[in-house]
Amino acid sequence: MIDEKKIESAIRLWMEGIGEDPERDGLKETPRRIARMSAEIFGGLTMDAAEYLKKTFPAVNNEMILEKDITFYSMCEHHLLPFYGKAHIAYIPKDRVVGLSKLARTVDMYARRPQIQEQMTAQIADAIMEHLAPEGVMVVVEAEHMCMTMRGIKKPGARTLTYVCRGSFLDDREKQRTVLDMVRS
Repeated sequence: MIDEKKIESAIRLWMEGIGEDPERDGLKETPRRIARMSAEIFGGLTMDAAEYLKKTFPAVNNEMILEKDITFYSMCEHHLLPFYGKAHIAYIPKDRVVGLSKLARTVDMYARRPQIQEQMTAQIADAIMEHLAPEGVMVVVEAEHMCMTMRGIKKPGARTLTYVCRGSFLDDREKQRTVLDMVRS
């Protein structure tokens, strides 16, 4: 799906547009490097969460499961600058659970797309609801956005926190507080 030749051509034009010489020694290989990097950074565009969430195991209770501090790196679709941080996923299974690594892989898959943090948070929650059919899910994402750090307002260290609740978490403030307290601990 990634057209590396188009990316290479675009990067050469971009370099010329900012006044650089794409043929100078330090930049000659850059268009090819960026094309290869794009396949890695945007690899989530061709992936499906079902691949990670289809293998489940029997659950013996319906207690909450929280996987926290899942590091991710993504690209803002507005400026094509990185945003990065941690995702936290809490869910209450009905009768099946998924392997913990699969939750982290799901976060990575959605992070590897150009998008906004709010959308990524909702996509993760919706995928878990669709493929695991739990009683409920809450996804919390906190990130620093390079578009706020290195350009525009230039506020390094500012973090954006988003969360999405589905199912039994939607109207249950006590469950939401429990997750937020667990994330902070």
